[in-house]
Amino acid sequence: MKRLLFTVISLLFSVSVLAAEPSADRIDLTSSTVGYAAIVIFILAYILVMGEEKLHMRKSKPVLVAAGVIWILIGFVYSGDNAVLAEEAFRENLLKFAELMLFLLVAMTYINALEERRLFDALSAWLMKKGFTYRKLFWITGFLAFFISPIADNLTTALLMSAVVMKVAEGNKKFVALCCSSIVIAVNAAGAFSPFGDITTLMVWQSGKVEFTEFLQLFLPALVNYLIPAIIMSFFIENKSPTTLHTEVELKRGALRITFLFLLTVATAVACHIWLHLPPVLGMMMGLGYLQFFGYFLRMTLPGSLARKRAMAEREGDQKRLQQLGGVVPFDVFSRVSRAEWDTLLFFYGIVLCVGGLGFMGYLGLLSESLYGGLDPTIANTILGVVSALVDNIPVMFAVLSMDPEMSTGHWLLITLACCTGGSLLSIGSASGVALMGQARGYYTFMSHLKWTPVIAIGYAASILLHLWLNQATFLS
Repeated sequence: MKRLLFTVISLLFSVSVLAAEPSADRIDLTSSTVGYAAIVIFILAYILVMGEEKLHMRKSKPVLVAAGVIWILIGFVYSGDNAVLAEEAFRENLLKFAELMLFLLVAMTYINALEERRLFDALSAWLMKKGFTYRKLFWITGFLAFFISPIADNLTTALLMSAVVMKVAEGNKKFVALCCSSIVIAVNAAGAFSPFGDITTLMVWQSGKVEFTEFLQLFLPALVNYLIPAIIMSFFIENKSPTTLHTEVELKRGALRITFLFLLTVATAVACHIWLHLPPVLGMMMGLGYLQFFGYFLRMTLPGSLARKRAMAEREGDQKRLQQLGGVVPFDVFSRVSRAEWDTLLFFYGIVLCVGGLGFMGYLGLLSESLYGGLDPTIANTILGVVSALVDNIPVMFAVLSMDPEMSTGHWLLITLACCTGGSLLSIGSASGVALMGQARGYYTFMSHLKWTPVIAIGYAASILLHLWLNQATFLS
């Protein structure tokens, strides 16, 4: 029983960026009072995160405090001659968060810029004009999410599609929550068969464990993973059209060009990582520069654009148009940055630092010994997929790659599928789910996603079984 307990605990917390072999000076705290206290603190913080909807307390608060307490405990133990080890470990974890935060910040800035330019209003108006029912909207947004995610990555796609859903079904809390759950499932599933779709898949590809074309073998399992829960969910949607009145929406100047810059930013990030082996955040921050330059162009050309539009409106006698032009304000990139979901970004800080500290205490060694040393890789990888729903799939995959167990191509594909799709079991299991909890605040929450966990689990099990059957030859390689 004690071994099983240590295995579960180590699974939950073995996600430190210091996932290499422990240093000789590293202090093993896994069986100490400090270690147990840190685990209790983290669990209590996560309970508060799960109760966000009921407590009306932002999810960043408890994890920020927990992260501070955990690292203070580590600092206390390592005070003296070993203080430099704790300092270096903290800086490594902080660097990992900084890369993630800046990546997300740029993505959120672009999303906010596109929303300000009314792109999502226009897409929503088009969907409303077509007269689609809620059920058809559910399937349209789900399939769009599934097929865009392999190109634009799951986080970006989730933010885009949830913004559209929020516009189309404004005020329908039940439908928005259900659609957001479906979008999270779709983008995470699609991320399994493309290195561009999910960071976990990209990590496996970059490590040389699986060739690029071999990921395509996961397409059908990923599709099944999305379709099974989506079909069940669709029966709970009213087959009626939204009551929102259709309105004509005019895109603001530069909307389509900002969309192109967003795609160029994603391409730059991917190119930096794939061909230059540099962190993707470099390309994302460069993309923020694209947006800043274009924002400067919009500001400089605004007076001339307004003069032409006013002259046209005066000739046509369009007083309403003249009034609208009078309220036009220059595009400001930094106002878009300020509208980023900072609660989500701070939540990531807390999580990265919490699990990083717990990993530094020595739980990765327990995982390596207890998991792949005593379980069949198929069982171990399936369990890790479930664990990724609690911890987040990216650090779980990082821990597996760091341990580098001897596995066949089929098993590496299995852990990729499990980590990507297992993260959909809970809203906190993937970056897309956490980001949507911030973007669709008050609509999509931990509890609204949790009610669909049983049907998501059916899809998870079915996708794994289908992979084991369809791609059985890869388990021999």
